[in-house]
Amino acid sequence: MSSYSSYRNSSRDRNGSSYSGGRSSSKGYGDSHSSRGNSYRDHHRGYSSYRSSSDSYRDSYRDSYSRGGSGGGYGGSSGGYGGGGGYGGGSGGGYGGGDRMGQLGAGLRDIQWDQMTLPRFEKNFYSEHPAVAARSQQETDQIRAAANMTVVGHDVPKPLRTFEEANFPNYVMSELSNLGFSAPTPIQCQGWPMALSGRDVVGVAETGSGKTLAYTLPGIVHINAQPLLEPGDGPIVLVLAPTRELAVQIQQECTKFGHSSRIKNTCLYGGTPKGPQIRELQRGVEICIATPGRLIDMLEAGKTNLRRVTYLVLDEADRMLDMGFEPQIRKIVNQIRPDRQTLMWSATWPKSVQQLAETYLKDYIQVNIGSLSLSASKNVTQVVEICAEAEKRGKLITHLERIMEERENERKTLIFTSTKRTADEITRYLRQDGFPALAIHGDKQQNERDWVLNQFRTGGHPIMVATDVASRGIGKS
Repeated sequence: MSSYSSYRNSSRDRNGSSYSGGRSSSKGYGDSHSSRGNSYRDHHRGYSSYRSSSDSYRDSYRDSYSRGGSGGGYGGSSGGYGGGGGYGGGSGGGYGGGDRMGQLGAGLRDIQWDQMTLPRFEKNFYSEHPAVAARSQQETDQIRAAANMTVVGHDVPKPLRTFEEANFPNYVMSELSNLGFSAPTPIQCQGWPMALSGRDVVGVAETGSGKTLAYTLPGIVHINAQPLLEPGDGPIVLVLAPTRELAVQIQQECTKFGHSSRIKNTCLYGGTPKGPQIRELQRGVEICIATPGRLIDMLEAGKTNLRRVTYLVLDEADRMLDMGFEPQIRKIVNQIRPDRQTLMWSATWPKSVQQLAETYLKDYIQVNIGSLSLSASKNVTQVVEICAEAEKRGKLITHLERIMEERENERKTLIFTSTKRTADEITRYLRQDGFPALAIHGDKQQNERDWVLNQFRTGGHPIMVATDVASRGIGKS
């Protein structure tokens, strides 16, 4: 244990800026799909007229929220945008006055899409590989059974076995090759052809199953077939996520695979200054990854719009509903054109998620990997040890000592607690005993949370104590 008795205790900022640089204007779908990508750039003028028809809406929208009115404002009780107490304002204090969740999105007006002439856009890019087309129904059923996969809906595409069978364009295949991926996961095998076909999709699979790439790669293909962004345009792809940690992880994947196409992205979440996020939005981004609260802030302040969104992703939908974001999700979705492609991903399939899918997805197809309810992962050995409260600390120390001694290169240990206070207490006594432990929870500043995650991933501090803020989407690394 002496080797762990001293370690660094300094924190440092992580540079989380998105990929910069303009996207090349000569970016079709790929060798076999370039004509499709180019043909839809011919509709660029349609977007210009669409933006013109929306000017009056935009102007009134901004005017409405630049003034707080008497006794109103976003979170105030004494007029002005933030009321008498600044941005958070209001007698309740903090963000949005006394009822933050109730105030979020209150200023957003639903757009009357049926009164607008919308430019058409392409969303079906799937070309079935000959090897996939040649498979019999029996072979298809065997592939799905081996992956514990079930599908729901009509005309569901057959699953893939290899990256090549997805018929991705060369710029996507080169990124997959460069990053050393060997084979697609089950959710990717079925999710890619479903998403590339332009259909609305529901995917249910456990955390760590590869859902992020299941929608990211088709999203990049989708972007490259749309007209280029003009000044004032919002994103083309919108990904909603429940937590800052998951949003940042999604951004990392989008940056990796959007690099060759020079696709820009930004990540919007609370707990950090708005200025850098606003500047990235104003420069123009094709992909926006956001938590619902911060995105609504930006929409209400007129810093971005969702008129160009044609590919919408709801990631960890069950988690967002558990956190009470349903009203905000509905407000956001109503800002997006109704003929968009929508993809909903979840670890479970409760009635609340089913109802959300029925409301906002049209004629959707669904893939389930494993159980539809939350269950223990089959990839993890579960050991339950019952003990008295007074015994917990001693048993934890014993287990950690064994892990540190026996596992030379596999020392990473994640300890979950029910409260933030308990997380801090456990971290404190572990550090006093010489263990390299750090805590992460919602009360930590964002730069500290980023640093803790990086320390855990790289092995600098192989013990992390966390609340449920880290229970999903940390990543397998």
